[in-house]
Amino acid sequence: MSVPQAAPHAAPADHDTGTFVDELPRRLGIWSAAAVLVGSTIGSGIFRVPAPVAERVGTLGAFSLIWIVGALVALMGALTIAELAAMFPRSGGVYVFLREAYGPLPAFLFGWTELLVIRPSALGAIAMIFAEYAGRMFGYGPGWVRWVAAGAILGLGLANIRSVKWGSVVQNLSTGAKVIAIVGLAFAAFLLGDRGGGALANPNGLAPTSWVGFGLALVSVMWAYDGWADLTFMAGEVKDPGRTMPRAIIGGVLAVAAIYLTIVAGYLFVMTMPEMAKSTLVASDVAQKIFGPVGASVVAGMVMISTFGALNGSTMTGPRILYAMAADGNFFSPIAAVHPRWKTPYAAIGLAASLGIAYVLGRSFQQLADSFVLGIWPFYALSVLAVFRLRRTRPDLPRPYRTAGYPVVPVLFLVGACGMLLNSAINDTANSALGFGIILLGIPAYYLWRAVSKA
Repeated sequence: MSVPQAAPHAAPADHDTGTFVDELPRRLGIWSAAAVLVGSTIGSGIFRVPAPVAERVGTLGAFSLIWIVGALVALMGALTIAELAAMFPRSGGVYVFLREAYGPLPAFLFGWTELLVIRPSALGAIAMIFAEYAGRMFGYGPGWVRWVAAGAILGLGLANIRSVKWGSVVQNLSTGAKVIAIVGLAFAAFLLGDRGGGALANPNGLAPTSWVGFGLALVSVMWAYDGWADLTFMAGEVKDPGRTMPRAIIGGVLAVAAIYLTIVAGYLFVMTMPEMAKSTLVASDVAQKIFGPVGASVVAGMVMISTFGALNGSTMTGPRILYAMAADGNFFSPIAAVHPRWKTPYAAIGLAASLGIAYVLGRSFQQLADSFVLGIWPFYALSVLAVFRLRRTRPDLPRPYRTAGYPVVPVLFLVGACGMLLNSAINDTANSALGFGIILLGIPAYYLWRAVSKA
């Protein structure tokens, strides 16, 4: 049995370095690049996550602290991974970093998990929230939610196949709109909310009711902050990447942190901790307190914009991993095909969108969100650890940007990441076992692929 030959316009391999050469044109400037990161990060999490976090930590002090901790963890990851993004500005991001630092097997495991867990789960979870809020806006029933979600994935997949410029325009506009909407809701809370009615006026302690609960809540918070590495997947399409990638990654994470802390403060100004813990849609309840019944419609429109932008960002970034994997010889080579006219990785985008549609039609939001977080964070930790390894094994490589605060910053990130994963493994054993089981299944799949490719 032989492996299918490369499709026309597939990216060729660079036999001197062992990695592929991008054929995707560099079209994204710093603002579009930052918009991809911000738009991919700010999706549904900030509207859903505060309630379970409040329930698990219990107190104002712990609730406030965990959002700051989440911001710091994401920033430390961004400060570190920006060094790798500037060194290896190729499509695939984390896949490329793992390949350069550890060899093809860890890189394959990331691509395998991305294909089977990470990207379909991300697309499905985000599309599900978009469709639920669209139902509130347009009045269709729950039976239509999954089909509308599937339609959104299909539509954005086709749009991104057609043009990366179109995708970046959508990303720029939706990111600007969602930032204005979220910040606007926060300021409305401060200006129009009851000054004595929220948690800020009624503090109930500093320490969490349970440190185990604090650890589990951090997993939820990191779902909201996730997206800080997504831009690296498109590094092969960013102009002047040595300068643009670090600035866009670090600046984008700082912007997300500022936006999140602002809206969380707005929530706390209006709602008490017990109220927030019982509210499945905190932003909607805050808007209703401020604006009355019309508030639900305001928030529905805001969440639709936010999730649409995040879905577009995930559709833009994730398929570049599959493209890089195939171009590198670690997956069916036709998936590395670049459209001869539109210059987009159309086969990879089509595959990711197809799997996203399959997942959204068969799994719940919580299943999708949990699978995503537990699937991707082990590889984030390996990517950060790669900075130490590459400084030791390949000190001669050009480094346009070097990690600020090295080695303290990456060490702190690794401590936080490992602590979060260990806490999940102990207290959420079933989901953790499933996630790590899928990753480990990639090992025999890798050796099977190598045997088939040589046949």
